[in-house]
Amino acid sequence: MSTIHREDEVLGKAYDGRLMRRLLRYVRSYTGAVVGSILLLLAVSGLQILQPYVLKIAVDEHLGKGLLEGLAGIALIYLALLVAESVAHFIQRYVMQRTGQQIMFDLRTTVFRRFGRLPLSHFDRNPVGRLMTRVTTDVENLNEMFTQGLVAVFGDIVSAVGIVIAMLLLDFRLSLVTFAILPVVLVVAQVFRTHAREAYRLVRTKLAVINAFLQESISGMRIIQLFSHEERSNRAFERINREYRGASLRTMLYFSLFYPGVELIAAIALALILWYGGGQVVQGALSLGTLIAFILYAERFFAPIRDLSEKYNIMQAAMASSERIFELLDTPEEAGVRQTGGRRVERLRGALEFRHVNFSYTRGDEVLKDVSFLIAPGEKVALVGATGAGKSTIAGLVNRLYEPTGGQILLDGVDVREYELSSLRRRIGLVLQEPFLFSGSVEENISLGKAEIEEEQIEWAVRLTGADHFVERLPARYKEAVRERGVALSVGERQLLSFARVLAYDPDILILDEATSSVDAESEAAIQRAIASVTEGRTCLIIAHRLSTIRGADRILVLHHGELCEEGTHASLIQQRGIYARLYELQFNGRQPCR
Repeated sequence: MSTIHREDEVLGKAYDGRLMRRLLRYVRSYTGAVVGSILLLLAVSGLQILQPYVLKIAVDEHLGKGLLEGLAGIALIYLALLVAESVAHFIQRYVMQRTGQQIMFDLRTTVFRRFGRLPLSHFDRNPVGRLMTRVTTDVENLNEMFTQGLVAVFGDIVSAVGIVIAMLLLDFRLSLVTFAILPVVLVVAQVFRTHAREAYRLVRTKLAVINAFLQESISGMRIIQLFSHEERSNRAFERINREYRGASLRTMLYFSLFYPGVELIAAIALALILWYGGGQVVQGALSLGTLIAFILYAERFFAPIRDLSEKYNIMQAAMASSERIFELLDTPEEAGVRQTGGRRVERLRGALEFRHVNFSYTRGDEVLKDVSFLIAPGEKVALVGATGAGKSTIAGLVNRLYEPTGGQILLDGVDVREYELSSLRRRIGLVLQEPFLFSGSVEENISLGKAEIEEEQIEWAVRLTGADHFVERLPARYKEAVRERGVALSVGERQLLSFARVLAYDPDILILDEATSSVDAESEAAIQRAIASVTEGRTCLIIAHRLSTIRGADRILVLHHGELCEEGTHASLIQQRGIYARLYELQFNGRQPCR
């Protein structure tokens, strides 16, 4: 099992105007809430700035002069400012968090819907873990930006500017003394940002490696245990877990140095204020209340600076996540596909034609080469050939899971690209070699939640495939819960249910891609009887390695290295002594094919 996992974790600019404009489209529906949150944030900043000035008045106008009259009123005003700040801060955070969750809900829904419109080749190229990250981690990064980054940065800037103005208005000379330490703060913040950015990127990369390894290991746990691979897997996980721990500790080191560093600089600034301002107070050039207010303003001045450096990482990660999300959303839909619009398919007669079709998954590596054949309505045709000959590719092309790179595919004389995709696929039933069941009941796995699939139709499909022999024995029968991927059922039982799922939709064309390869002889016999019943009047394309399952086909098409080499009935192909005959002899007589 490979322990190498690539992750496209790249941190770019902390602000990208192009990306931000696209993100703000998702905010438009919640403009009122965002504006209200910003106004509340301004109110919080204003209330915070007023508090030291109220203390100045209390000291200079009352305590300094020994006047107690009116001091209670000042105290109540100060208390009211604190309460108002707390209430405004609570409402602002709640509104922003709620708005952020609404925006993320919309974005997650958009991304998930996009998955359903992407070509299957996109999922072939991208690991599942990476695609899941788009809906989970990347969206959560954007949530942090909206709730803790963007608005908070605005609030920090407003707060810092307000404090600077208040300090300058109080005493210009003392303000210069305070700001003398500012270049040192900026240098420290820049050094921290540079090193923390790289450390933060490394943490996210290592976390992605852990997630990918866990997903692979859990999915392949049966193989790990069968081949006694536990110790090696444990060592591999321990190694990448150690790397993640090291990266995390490195990040913590920078944060542990930065915050005390800023506190130390702030303490030095306060010491300068006390030294210079204290001397001014003693000389009578500065009031004690002004000095106290200055100290409070100085303490609050360094808080936004410290927060801005932390928000820088949030903004940086959010920009990288938004770029990846928009890259996914900008991925072209299935080539030429119209999910809606086009010619709607109510029924198909079932005439299928491949006209000089070429196809390749990757450029320069053709899987199908100039394949042409015609299947008449109601005809049962088998596709055979060695592994990699292109049989399953043909099945994927018929219902447009993939698009041909050359040539045409026609249904009832019409290019399949002219049909509305969703209605086309409802008329074509495809049973795959590897059955897949969702979490839910037996009934839900067959109907897939479609209201038009009635209970009688589900039971008919189950009986026709022979799946009723085990469904009827389940405690809740059709309401029985199917666990993830149907792990409580045998492979054959899962295949029977997936076959019943296709039949319940009453398709006009059936494509069986190694549909009986995973079932036992009894189940295969039941499916073969079902096929004989349901293919009456329907076009049926059967892909099979086991040649015994297709001997009764009307015609057999033989593929070899992506080319259609032979065509005919079982008997005529045996007489030709070609590729089909050699495959047949190899399978049933144990002889090597002739050269």
